[in-house]
Amino acid sequence: MARPITELDLARLRERLDAIAVELGFDQVGIAGIDLPEDEANLERWLGEERHGGMEYMARHGRRRSRPADLVPGTLRVISVRMAALAPDARRAADVLADGGKAYVARYALGRDYHKLLRGRLAELARRLEAEIGPFGYRAFVDSAPVMEKPLARDAGLGWIGKHTNLINERAGSFFMLGELFTDLPLPVGERAKDRCGSCSACLPACPTGAITAPYQLDARRCISYLTIEHHGAIPEPLRAAIGNRVFGCDDCQLVCPWNKFARAASEPDFRARHGLDAPELVELFEWSEPEYLARTEGSALRRLGYRRWLRNLAVALGNAPRSEAAAAALRARADDGDAVVREHVAWALAQQEVRRGPG
Repeated sequence: MARPITELDLARLRERLDAIAVELGFDQVGIAGIDLPEDEANLERWLGEERHGGMEYMARHGRRRSRPADLVPGTLRVISVRMAALAPDARRAADVLADGGKAYVARYALGRDYHKLLRGRLAELARRLEAEIGPFGYRAFVDSAPVMEKPLARDAGLGWIGKHTNLINERAGSFFMLGELFTDLPLPVGERAKDRCGSCSACLPACPTGAITAPYQLDARRCISYLTIEHHGAIPEPLRAAIGNRVFGCDDCQLVCPWNKFARAASEPDFRARHGLDAPELVELFEWSEPEYLARTEGSALRRLGYRRWLRNLAVALGNAPRSEAAAAALRARADDGDAVVREHVAWALAQQEVRRGPG
């Protein structure tokens, strides 16, 4: 019969956890409890206002999202981890955004898909803990289930939720990814991080579409990350111009955040930019065939779009691009695309290009 785990065992295991996390490439690890009543109320209010747009899965799981023990019975604690995800070799974000002929991809998505990488490391973390104390109950998540990862990370001491609704760490900014290990181990919990945004509100006016409607309030229906990644179907025409050249996600609210002066490039080699996607030409991407798209996005978060939404987003960016015959020719070549949504966005983009050409 296994010896019961004592409080001293748990305290020692908590100390070992920091060392193991560093060995596995995580930048920080913390322990959160599972009570999230305020966050649950905020989530239900947000859903009631339909600010989740077409993300029906946000409401489908009910309170399992805010009650970890309902999602994984027996859960007593959540081990929360973070890992820097800024590609170390990427072109400067501001330079790419300023060049209308190039495509902007959110900086976290330039390398390997973080979902697979972090989930594998979390599984190894659990195995290492088992080697220390024997079998225990756990389940790993990386943005793959109804989990309130930012409130849990906050309660674990990894950072506070900023006015743009992203997690901010005082030593690392906000350009990192999160993962969780739900466990039945009653580990000592961390100290909840304090909000240090203060009077700063730089992120609110920085949002191109006004999606941050008030401090700590996000309307996903206007958010460029939602529109270019989660949203299926046509992008609302009034929002297309504001999207600019952003073809996968948006970092604007983070780029202006003063705390990101402390953001560090990822040490993980898999987060290095692939296929020149840190500053690619819009026309070149739009000319990719579907097999080329599948080959060049293999193992990348970009694959989740699918080819048709990829073309939709690129068409919007080309419509916003400076007038050029190359852009117009690329759009005309897809004017009769087999997908109705792609055709609509191509037609809009061609009209925008024509407006820029002017009379004559």
